[in-house]
Amino acid sequence: MPQLNISDSPEMSANDNSFGDILSQFEQTHHSRGETVEGTVMTVTADTVFVDIGRKMDGAMPRDPAVNLKPGTKLLVSIRGRDEDGTYQLSTIKVEQPRDWSGLEAAFAEKKIIGGTVTEVVKGGLRVDVGVRAFMPASRSGVRDQADMEKLVGQQIECRITKLDTAGEDVVVDRRSVLEERERAAKEEVFGTLREGAIVRGTVRTLMDFGAFVDLGGIDGLLHVSDMAYTRNVKPSDVVAVGDTIDVKILKIGKDSKKISLGLRQLLPDPWSRVPEKYPLGTRVKGKVSRVADFGAFVELEPGIEGLIHVSEMSWTKKNVRAQDIVKEGDQVEVVILGVNPADKRIALGLKQALGDPWEDALKKYTVNSVAEGKVTSLTKFGAFIDLGDNIEGMVHIGDISREKRLNHPNEVLKVGQTVKAQVLEADKERRRIRLGIKQLEPTSIDEYIAEHKAGDAVSGRLVEVSGQKAKVELGEGVFGWTKLPGEQKTNTAASAAKADLGSLTAMLSQRWKSGGAGDAAVAETPRAGQVRSFKISSIDVAAKRIELELQ
Repeated sequence: MPQLNISDSPEMSANDNSFGDILSQFEQTHHSRGETVEGTVMTVTADTVFVDIGRKMDGAMPRDPAVNLKPGTKLLVSIRGRDEDGTYQLSTIKVEQPRDWSGLEAAFAEKKIIGGTVTEVVKGGLRVDVGVRAFMPASRSGVRDQADMEKLVGQQIECRITKLDTAGEDVVVDRRSVLEERERAAKEEVFGTLREGAIVRGTVRTLMDFGAFVDLGGIDGLLHVSDMAYTRNVKPSDVVAVGDTIDVKILKIGKDSKKISLGLRQLLPDPWSRVPEKYPLGTRVKGKVSRVADFGAFVELEPGIEGLIHVSEMSWTKKNVRAQDIVKEGDQVEVVILGVNPADKRIALGLKQALGDPWEDALKKYTVNSVAEGKVTSLTKFGAFIDLGDNIEGMVHIGDISREKRLNHPNEVLKVGQTVKAQVLEADKERRRIRLGIKQLEPTSIDEYIAEHKAGDAVSGRLVEVSGQKAKVELGEGVFGWTKLPGEQKTNTAASAAKADLGSLTAMLSQRWKSGGAGDAAVAETPRAGQVRSFKISSIDVAAKRIELELQ
């Protein structure tokens, strides 16, 4: 080792060399080319990487476009010397450069990695100094475009000899294969440190329709769109952007395929954990229809929380309903919570329950015997359907359409679109059915009789049934009244009346109706079935269609 003679004599102060110059000379001498030290990347510019190597002066080395270095990265570097400003000239190349042709032949035979310096860009590639002039094809440079090739000029690189002709002094080198080997080795190293379930930090490198690739430090993992958020139909660009630094959870590692599946939403609170408390049964909530299927519609209640309206819960009145006919994607709807299953992440919703049950009002409006009016909506072999409003339909059986004749089909007297009046015969809440009758509103014989008579009128009639002190009286065809009989009477039925001459009784009754009464002799007779007697109307119940008589 060279000796430094530093004298304490006064003559030292007159020397032109200061202590700092001597120290600089010492460092320059003792940090010879090739020394390897650990450094930390401080700054990265377009062309240069500045590294803190623990000395008074930082080091610098050319930036390799193929190597992604960031501030804070630790790496081993070789000191190649210092420039005129005292900055250490560094390199990451850890291999030696052959000194002669024999060294090149040995490196070629053993496929060893050697060091070299890029000197210039030439047609089709680069010129590299590996002890002799060598050619590196552009396709084997490890960079993609002309601009990056020019940045390699002056840089020290690692390469491998792929062709060696000592006679023609023709040497061809390959940098790309070395970079790929280094990358594979780095990936293997990183891959070996990863564990399923671990939370790691990475940088979003690429966005695709199906997700994002995240750089975990030399190896990529796939963050699938389904694992980005709890919300459905989300786009990757809605969640992350290229260059974002994010924490992700390792969901699966394929040891053979070397594929890594990542999750982001797994680090977020699961919104389903709050569903039972937030959405109790019977609650009215609003949401947006996110998608429509044949069996129903999905409604987003909040990001990550969807419920299903089954087609059976869409309408109170419509049968065989199609979800597409009721709601559309993007519709804002109000629904009622019908069921919650957090384990299976399912919520059953009802649309018709939020709209209100029109049958409640319909059954109050259309009570039995009330009169309804509406248009005929359809005709079937067994009857007709009448629109009563609010999507409520009533049904008229074919037997309740007409009194005049027996119908083979409702279209003999009705047509679709015709407005009709009908009487409510039945209102069934459980079966959601209203049965109507049209013929019940047609005038009958008793209706006409009541319309033509009043209490106090004297009329004639034939006793058809005598039972105790009561008797049923036929006042006309299809018209009957009731009377009380004086004293105890023997029971006479219509069967005994049948023994009388039906023709003579009819003629007698007709004559008595025309005369308006009977002779005094008839009054004295004991009332019996078949007699034609005189009566006075004591009362008429129009609603019940009942006529009370007094025997004269």
